[in-house]
Amino acid sequence: MEQLQEGYVQSVAATAGCLFIKQERDMFGMDAMLVRPSTTPVAEESSFYVQLKSTTMIAPERAAQDFGYRFNKRIYMDRLAAPRRSIKAVLIVMAVPPGQADWTRVEHSHLTVRQACYWICLEGYPVPEVEKPSAKIPTANLFDAEALTAIMGKIERGEPLHD
Repeated sequence: MEQLQEGYVQSVAATAGCLFIKQERDMFGMDAMLVRPSTTPVAEESSFYVQLKSTTMIAPERAAQDFGYRFNKRIYMDRLAAPRRSIKAVLIVMAVPPGQADWTRVEHSHLTVRQACYWICLEGYPVPEVEKPSAKIPTANLFDAEALTAIMGKIERGEPLHD
């Protein structure tokens, strides 16, 4: 599942003109960094950390406003919810079908990944006082090139990543 999600996020990043930089080891619960190069020689690049989670236990429904994702360790949600002064962090959750053979479908013209990724910025959210807390992920937050471009724009303008 990890390879499938990394491939998905790398594909979205490439489509949006961004770089996917995988952490070689766990960096404070973060798995990778997404970076958008600057458009001018004097501007800074934009970037944020991502924590990647995949599960076969969830099947988000289009009609639902959100779905719940339960963390295996409280520290993962703690780190995402903590206020961040510099580089922001985003959770990206991929729900995949239970059967590995059902993850992708190949046609002569394209490869279809059978499930999407969803994103949320949990910075400032209260973390429930349980060992394995849950977060509600909005189904409107599909992680695609348009969403990635919008996230990078908010980071560049210094805007919060959540409403």
